[in-house]
Amino acid sequence: MKHFRYPDLESLTLDVKKLGLDWILRFETDLSAVWRSVKIGDRNTWNSFGTHPLEGCDGTPDGRPGELTFRKYKRFGAGGASLIWFEATATSPDGRSNPRQLLINDSTKTDFERLVQATREAHKQAFGSDEGLVLGIQLTHSGRVCFPKPVIAQHNPLLDRMQGIPQGYPPISDEELERAEDSHVAAAEAAYEAGFDFVDVKQCHGYLLSELLASKTRPGKYGGSLESRARIALNIVKRIRRELGKKLVIATRMNVYDGVPFVKNPETSQGVPAGFPVPYRWGFGCDESDPTTMDLTEPKKLAGMLRDAGVSLISITMGNGRANAHIIRPWEAPSVGGYESPEHPLVGVARHISATREIKEAAPELVVVGAGYSWLRHFLPYTAEANIRSGWVDVVALGRGALAYPDYVKDLRERGTMNPRKVCCTDSMCTTLMRAWAGTHVRTSAGCALRDRIYREIYRSVFGAKAAQSRT
Repeated sequence: MKHFRYPDLESLTLDVKKLGLDWILRFETDLSAVWRSVKIGDRNTWNSFGTHPLEGCDGTPDGRPGELTFRKYKRFGAGGASLIWFEATATSPDGRSNPRQLLINDSTKTDFERLVQATREAHKQAFGSDEGLVLGIQLTHSGRVCFPKPVIAQHNPLLDRMQGIPQGYPPISDEELERAEDSHVAAAEAAYEAGFDFVDVKQCHGYLLSELLASKTRPGKYGGSLESRARIALNIVKRIRRELGKKLVIATRMNVYDGVPFVKNPETSQGVPAGFPVPYRWGFGCDESDPTTMDLTEPKKLAGMLRDAGVSLISITMGNGRANAHIIRPWEAPSVGGYESPEHPLVGVARHISATREIKEAAPELVVVGAGYSWLRHFLPYTAEANIRSGWVDVVALGRGALAYPDYVKDLRERGTMNPRKVCCTDSMCTTLMRAWAGTHVRTSAGCALRDRIYREIYRSVFGAKAAQSRT
């Protein structure tokens, strides 16, 4: 179903009001706050825009950045966003989500150093200086989506059923989690040596540390109470701070709401919640009596705990890309084989903004980065302006939107508007590419098949020209 039918801001605003979302979704056309500098640790950005991490699946077999990795980050560097958040990068070989995911360690760090330098050089060439450019890397263990076999933190009856994980499948042990902690700290040291300004201890989208936040049913020191569920992330943050002091800013991209898995209604193709038991004890930020409803009590508390441990920067997100992707990224069309959105995408955008505002109010000392804006296309700067002015968010960053339109900030700075012909149309083709397997069982590289000819050809090579045409 097509939702985005807005020739102007007035028509979009009218729909916002009809949906009863004008209390949270607002627009300011006089752009000034988006050009504010943001202080992150001892660094300062030169604007309030960023790029969010989105895996390209384009590394080498041993985890080094590949040709397309360099191309992507050079484009981001030249694009004008002041905060560039490099994609999910594994801290150990057994934590990779696919055979071409990036991996940072002592043997690959010089390649990442080259990538950092190339990104900075592209920014210098475009803007005369790299002053105000802040670069960070997301450190991850992929947990349930590890390649070639899943690593689970707990048994979740709904996710286990979706993945075909048997009841006797062993969750990761406490000893293995201690080793994962070690590898994150070592990776952070390698990232510092490679020239990154910050590292992100990833706790989102159902990956290992994210699932641990929801592991109320897990026995032992990494499950049960919030303090135990957050133990590994807090330990990693504290150890990085001890090892590197203030040389490296520590960030986290954190789920504040997991939701429940959705399945496709065979009659309507829309997503519907999978049947869930009550109380539902397998989701973070969920009301246990109705997990389709957010309860931000624990996420707010955890934001303060992370701040006290040494985190300066937090990106707010939600959902699980393989279970309820519409919650992460409101879309116009799902990835191939996925369910249609069960709600108007504006509802999803508003959910992101509302949750981000609540976390910012609960932990105002943190630099808070907002997500979920890409669906707004060329109108997104006006929502960013309103939210930054109100103090609800400090930085607005794009994931899919930046893949499609890496120079969105440059255009906005030079022309005063974003180009409607360059924006992300949220058709989920990038997600489809990220998940697709060619006949050789090698993952395709992910990018915007609508706006970027390289990824358009990759899409056609996997799905055929007719399929590509039908999506565009």
